[in-house]
Amino acid sequence: MELTQVSPDAVTLWRLAGVLRSGFTTVMLVVPAGVALKVATELSAWVAVGIVLAAAALLVIQAIAWPGLTWRYLGYGVRDHDLLLQRGVLFRRRTSVPLNRIQHVDTHQGPLERFFGLSSLLVYTASTMSADAVIPGLDEQTAESLRDELARRGGDDGV
Repeated sequence: MELTQVSPDAVTLWRLAGVLRSGFTTVMLVVPAGVALKVATELSAWVAVGIVLAAAALLVIQAIAWPGLTWRYLGYGVRDHDLLLQRGVLFRRRTSVPLNRIQHVDTHQGPLERFFGLSSLLVYTASTMSADAVIPGLDEQTAESLRDELARRGGDDGV
């Protein structure tokens, strides 16, 4: 079965979120490193600067490169009896959620998702209180129609 990919706009959203997280993390690394520089010898100061710069570079690379890979390997499909979700860059995971086990389906938007016109779809079954399947990066219309379709087809008749 050919899986459907989420919106390509999700890559831009994930990159922006990654850069914001990286910036925050870098600041959190620089402040302690600055304190260490003040009390350290010159040699250990250069080591501290090198560690902070290396960590910042890795964070930026991760924020820019990883979202494209995440998007490439993220897909979903609604089959006759289940919802299939595939994700994972290094470790691939395929999850099958039987339609008759679906209790309810939600859409979720944070501020950045709303700005990009994207939503996440959360699928809940009777087995847990947290979402059993999450499909991030769907455009709003797709998320809403998929939510309605899964809600209509999912669950049992209560008998």
